[in-house]
Amino acid sequence: MIPEFNDNGNLPPGVHWAEWEEFKEIFGTNLTRQRMVDGLELAMTLLKAAGCRTIYIDGSFVTTKQRPGDFDACWEDNGVDINYLQSIAPALFNFALLRAEQKIQYKGEIFPSNYPANDSGTAYIDFFQFDTRTNTRKGIIAIDLQRWKP
Repeated sequence: MIPEFNDNGNLPPGVHWAEWEEFKEIFGTNLTRQRMVDGLELAMTLLKAAGCRTIYIDGSFVTTKQRPGDFDACWEDNGVDINYLQSIAPALFNFALLRAEQKIQYKGEIFPSNYPANDSGTAYIDFFQFDTRTNTRKGIIAIDLQRWKP
């Protein structure tokens, strides 16, 4: 269940599991956001086909901002057939070189959750839970792709 937003527009700290329908209802509130939801859904379909079990969504998309520029997401790579993912969705696999391609295809940036997000080696799953603008912890959304039906 998605909790109420903080006064600063972020989710409270932690990983908040959500059903896809609830996610779309809360975050797909205008045409800009709906296009990003559609792109995220395409990425989720491909990740699930390759064996991904969980995706985490972050960025201004999971805040109260009306018109975010994109979404940020990371995915659990345990159980993922990387060779298959590379063959069906090269932009999702080769994220370092094709971030622009990710934004075109999926309307956001998507990384493996354990990949280092910065020079100090912080994994994306942890990096996404920290607001560098306010120097505070924040929440992210998790979707269980095993239960999700596209």
